[in-house]
Amino acid sequence: MDPEVAFGKILRSLRLESKKTQEELAFDADLQRHYISLLERGSSSPTLKSIFRLSSALAISPDRLISLVIDEMRKAR
Repeated sequence: MDPEVAFGKILRSLRLESKKTQEELAFDADLQRHYISLLERGSSSPTLKSIFRLSSALAISPDRLISLVIDEMRKAR
Protein backbone atom coordinates (compact mmCIF):
# COMPACT_ATOMS: atom_id res chain seq x y z
CA MET A 1 0.00 0.00 0.00
CA ASP A 2 1.30 3.43 -0.91
CA PRO A 3 2.04 5.75 2.03
CA GLU A 4 -0.43 8.33 0.68
CA VAL A 5 -3.23 5.77 0.58
CA ALA A 6 -2.42 4.51 4.08
CA PHE A 7 -2.28 8.08 5.39
CA GLY A 8 -5.64 8.86 3.81
CA LYS A 9 -7.26 5.78 5.28
CA ILE A 10 -5.98 6.58 8.77
CA LEU A 11 -6.87 10.27 8.47
CA ARG A 12 -10.45 9.46 7.45
CA SER A 13 -10.77 6.92 10.25
CA LEU A 14 -9.50 9.37 12.89
CA ARG A 15 -11.72 12.15 11.53
CA LEU A 16 -14.83 9.99 11.68
CA GLU A 17 -13.85 8.73 15.13
CA SER A 18 -13.69 12.34 16.30
CA LYS A 19 -17.09 12.98 14.66
CA LYS A 20 -15.79 15.81 12.48
CA THR A 21 -16.68 16.65 8.92
CA GLN A 22 -13.93 17.39 6.43
CA GLU A 23 -14.89 21.05 6.72
CA GLU A 24 -14.60 21.02 10.52
CA LEU A 25 -11.25 19.25 10.42
CA ALA A 26 -9.98 21.69 7.79
CA PHE A 27 -11.06 24.63 9.94
CA ASP A 28 -9.48 23.18 13.10
CA ALA A 29 -6.23 22.41 11.27
CA ASP A 30 -6.19 25.71 9.33
CA LEU A 31 -6.20 23.82 6.02
CA GLN A 32 -8.51 23.75 2.99
CA ARG A 33 -11.37 21.23 2.87
CA HIS A 34 -10.32 20.25 -0.65
CA TYR A 35 -6.84 19.40 0.66
CA ILE A 36 -8.38 17.15 3.35
CA SER A 37 -10.35 15.42 0.61
CA LEU A 38 -7.21 14.90 -1.49
CA LEU A 39 -5.35 13.49 1.51
CA GLU A 40 -8.17 11.10 2.42
CA ARG A 41 -8.31 9.80 -1.16
CA GLY A 42 -4.55 9.28 -1.24
CA SER A 43 -4.25 11.76 -4.10
CA SER A 44 -1.86 14.07 -2.28
CA SER A 45 1.06 13.69 0.10
CA PRO A 46 0.85 15.53 3.42
CA THR A 47 3.48 18.11 4.23
CA LEU A 48 5.27 18.05 7.55
CA LYS A 49 3.38 21.18 8.56
CA SER A 50 0.01 19.62 7.67
CA ILE A 51 0.85 16.47 9.66
CA PHE A 52 1.43 18.62 12.74
CA ARG A 53 -1.73 20.66 12.14
CA LEU A 54 -3.89 17.59 11.52
CA SER A 55 -2.58 15.72 14.53
CA SER A 56 -3.26 18.75 16.74
CA ALA A 57 -6.80 19.08 15.36
CA LEU A 58 -7.38 15.36 15.98
CA ALA A 59 -5.84 15.45 19.49
CA ILE A 60 -3.18 12.89 18.61
CA SER A 61 0.59 13.23 18.60
CA PRO A 62 2.31 13.47 15.21
CA ASP A 63 4.43 10.40 15.97
CA ARG A 64 1.30 8.39 16.84
CA LEU A 65 -0.31 9.46 13.56
CA ILE A 66 2.74 8.33 11.58
CA SER A 67 2.89 5.11 13.60
CA LEU A 68 -0.72 4.32 12.67
CA VAL A 69 0.10 4.92 9.01
CA ILE A 70 3.11 2.58 9.21
CA ASP A 71 0.96 -0.08 10.90
CA GLU A 72 -1.64 0.27 8.13
CA MET A 73 1.04 -0.18 5.47
CA ARG A 74 2.40 -3.29 7.19
CA LYS A 75 -1.09 -4.74 7.54
CA ALA A 76 -1.63 -4.42 3.79
CA ARG A 77 1.44 -6.50 2.89
